Amino acid sequence: MGIVSPMDGLRRDHAVVIAGGGPTGLMLAGELALAGIDVAIVERRPTQQLAGLRGGGLHARTIEVLDQRGIADRFLSQGQRFPTVGFHMIRLDISDFPSGHNYLLALRQNHIERILADWIDELGVPIYRGQEVNDFAQDDDGVDLDLSGGQLLRAQYLVGCDGGRSTIRKAAGIEFAGGDPTMSWMIAEVEMAEEPALGFRNDAYGIHAIGKIEDGDRVGVVLTERQLTIGGEPTLNDLSEALVAVYGTDFGVHGPTWLSRFTDMTRQAAAYRDRRVLLAGDAAHIHPPMGGQGLNIGVQDAVNLGWKLAQVVRRISPEGLLDSYHAERHPVAARVLRNTMAQVALRRTDDRTKALGDTMTELLGMEEPRKRIAAEMSGLGIRYDLGEGHPLLGRRMPDLDLVTARGPARVFSLLHDARPVLLNLGERGWPDIRPWADRVRQIEAGYEGVWELPALGTVAAPEAVLIRPDGYVAWVGAGTQMGLVDALTAWFGPPATR
Repeated sequence: MGIVSPMDGLRRDHAVVIAGGGPTGLMLAGELALAGIDVAIVERRPTQQLAGLRGGGLHARTIEVLDQRGIADRFLSQGQRFPTVGFHMIRLDISDFPSGHNYLLALRQNHIERILADWIDELGVPIYRGQEVNDFAQDDDGVDLDLSGGQLLRAQYLVGCDGGRSTIRKAAGIEFAGGDPTMSWMIAEVEMAEEPALGFRNDAYGIHAIGKIEDGDRVGVVLTERQLTIGGEPTLNDLSEALVAVYGTDFGVHGPTWLSRFTDMTRQAAAYRDRRVLLAGDAAHIHPPMGGQGLNIGVQDAVNLGWKLAQVVRRISPEGLLDSYHAERHPVAARVLRNTMAQVALRRTDDRTKALGDTMTELLGMEEPRKRIAAEMSGLGIRYDLGEGHPLLGRRMPDLDLVTARGPARVFSLLHDARPVLLNLGERGWPDIRPWADRVRQIEAGYEGVWELPALGTVAAPEAVLIRPDGYVAWVGAGTQMGLVDALTAWFGPPATR
């Protein structure tokens, strides 16, 4: 549907309004649209164009969730694959992980957003461009929104995907708990008259880097500042002086297309939901960009929330299902905040920190620590707490090559429509899920091979698994249906009455 023009004084109704059209908001809109939900995005930028350097890659689990929706190839054709993830300055190999996407895909955020925007345009999602949410008020039935362009909207739910300075989070009064910054970095996208010193450089103040940008003669610069600076964008003169201080020359820097500053501020929303207002992505958690995890966990927030919100809107599930969004995603972001704080600590330049860094390099050279941290960084090690039982419970479902009555099929191909799947690998016709047949697709299949999970290794082959739309396992069957009815009811609503 594309861009929606303001209609002063006229109110439009949508089931869900998303504030923010970055990767998280776009992914959430796609998830809701697949479920048949009337969703719209409000985005302050007049176009999808993005100035300057942003997130520079997609981690393995993010690529997997895009594959679950049948759109991964759109991204893979545009990026470059690397078989490692980074913790501090330590490269961790993930090429031996049991995933079809055991690599990092280097791809700038402007390309990621463009591809996602094209996808949601195909799905017919309208976007109110060049507008922001000025104010909103929620009641028992929905949320009234007042946009900056004069448009009035009414939604059943509002989701703030509007970044670290989120207007939605602030207006909802949700605490953004965390620590104040201790370090700052200058970041820029510029041209240089002289050939720059590419790569990393260390000095008494920290780590600095200069690298070529994919298109043209521009370069990206990241400089650790000599003292913490908060607020205000740097000038070209500031950048020139900082380059001279580190490299002895500014390389004839000119023509900036982007100049900014980031810090190691680390904060997380105390609650991801306040009644009919929810938060996702940077609106819910901010941290320094070490390891390139922010964009990725935002997209994964969206995939966790989308199907749950859709079921509540469609009245398949009670509103309480939305509480599981905070319960599952808050701990994931908390882990990311922790590992980025650890990486910032390792960037300090005193002898004691160097000794710690050397020790970490030794430890992460060992198999078990390498697998554990790499699984966390890549997102492949996420486990939601769904109780005790089989190791698959609460973890991502492997993308197995199945044999079905209709021929070969990959597990991820069964999730393209964002519907849950009961995969029966045992006796045909078992288990019986007819009361949920309108919501859960049952597939009879065979699989010959080893079941293997990243960082954990081989696990016992189940006879049946219940797979949520986000690709995580909600129930595992081993010769009995015990617990299946409870799992179906908890995640996909009460059984249909005849």
